[in-house]
Amino acid sequence: QGQLVESGGGWVQPGGSLRLSCVASGSIFRANAVGWYRQAPGKEREWVATIFSTGSTHYADSVKDRFTISGVSAKNTVYLQMNSLKTEDTAVYYCKIINLGIWGQGTLVTVSS
Repeated sequence: QGQLVESGGGWVQPGGSLRLSCVASGSIFRANAVGWYRQAPGKEREWVATIFSTGSTHYADSVKDRFTISGVSAKNTVYLQMNSLKTEDTAVYYCKIINLGIWGQGTLVTVSS
């Protein structure tokens, strides 16, 4: 099985932007749906967005119109562009190959002033 590595997390002020990356060790994104999830302190992990092999995307209502998921199959990379960040977006963000149940290790996003 392949591995996933997330990066791009960090601290940002409310209203700011970050772009997260999820890189696969092989060409395992092809023909698979990839999702971003997040887990805030003291809360359960929740789904954020999904991109399918067709290119179609779906978003949780809480991030719709602020976050954009995209993928570059040639780079085995899926991105999560996060704009207009809010304090409630603070969480560890994980990517997952949904069909295979493979998770990355997560990257922390902190939104605070």
